[in-house]
Amino acid sequence: MSDVGAIVKPTFDAMKLKAEFPILARTVHGNVPLVYLDNAATSQKPRAVIDAITKYYECSNANVHRGGHALGAEATALYEDARSIVASFIGAQPNEIIFTRGTTESINLVAASWSSMMGETLKGCTIVVTEMEHHANIVPWQMACEKTGAVLKVIRVHDDGTLDMEHARELINDTTAFVSVVHVSNTLGVENDVRTICALARSVGALSLVDGAQSIVHHAINVTSLGCDFFVFSGHKLYAPTGIGVLFGRANVLESLPPYQGGGSMILDVTFERTTYNDVPVRFEAGTPNMEGAVGLAAAIRWFTALDLEALRVHEAELSERLLRDLNTIDGMRVFGPQTLHAGIASFVIDGMHAHDLGTLLDEQGVAIRTGHHCTMPLMKRFGVTSTARASIAAYTTHDDLDVLSAALLRSVRLLR
Repeated sequence: MSDVGAIVKPTFDAMKLKAEFPILARTVHGNVPLVYLDNAATSQKPRAVIDAITKYYECSNANVHRGGHALGAEATALYEDARSIVASFIGAQPNEIIFTRGTTESINLVAASWSSMMGETLKGCTIVVTEMEHHANIVPWQMACEKTGAVLKVIRVHDDGTLDMEHARELINDTTAFVSVVHVSNTLGVENDVRTICALARSVGALSLVDGAQSIVHHAINVTSLGCDFFVFSGHKLYAPTGIGVLFGRANVLESLPPYQGGGSMILDVTFERTTYNDVPVRFEAGTPNMEGAVGLAAAIRWFTALDLEALRVHEAELSERLLRDLNTIDGMRVFGPQTLHAGIASFVIDGMHAHDLGTLLDEQGVAIRTGHHCTMPLMKRFGVTSTARASIAAYTTHDDLDVLSAALLRSVRLLR
């Protein structure tokens, strides 16, 4: 008897997808198959991205915007096409997309340019971040506070790793000038309610920035629906090359900001007496940009959006649930963060073992994970540890990979105990 009307979950063939990533076929330490579970740090690159970069260098390499020759025109077209592809991917307009070196530079650009514009008017005002921020979303704001006299306020994290939204409502008030918050924690894997946080900022006249370094690859992003003034991410976590990042800024906000750096491209006219700056977005792209990175990012987005994203979300949700379940079965295991609203990032420690020792033993068995403080030292302090081990999934992660991780963890526990 058939189940008429039964819901059929879409299937995703991660094993087939893995074949598109040359590096995932290699071995380590002699002849040990590689299981790569360090995707929150950086993803591997599919053949489509590698080929796009190779083709660019073989056929179209030139500097952009100023070359009066065929290669210059081709390189410029590829670079600006990449800007349009990124804009469409996150629901923005091309003139709202600025290419940077990554999430870190994007946040630094906003913090430095905005605080320079605001100056002493920020004295006594507050800039609000959360306790789970990456250092890249803490240090630039500390520097802005030191420069302007603003005060940094921090939204607390609950014991289960979720954000204290009541505390957020207390801190985001009439004194608040800027709110900068991570969408998905790179340590806890938790997804924050950034729509509500951005709405709170907007209600008191503050600007908002969302750090999408981890969410960009696991969630469909529309900057309009998020309600943020700025959204930032790095290409290398989205199957694209390193050294390319994106800053989205609402057009009217970007137009109000002064340049971040000076040099070529970002100018209209230069004399020794004064300089007239170019329009947004090139006003914020001084010097020769990362053309290769932009081409690779465009190729990565084309490749990624051609996948069955509905099936991929189901696959990643199943892997996330499985990863947490497997970890929690190991004696002495402590997993940080919630068991729901999770993005396939799990940080953990095992009683009596140093995270670095555990990482070394896993590496010897071919399993690549991350160990350390994950650039979230205040969060580590909050949970009373100095470092954790971290496993993180990607589109090419399979259930077989998690089988290998579980077996390697159990073997490591026996060896270390």
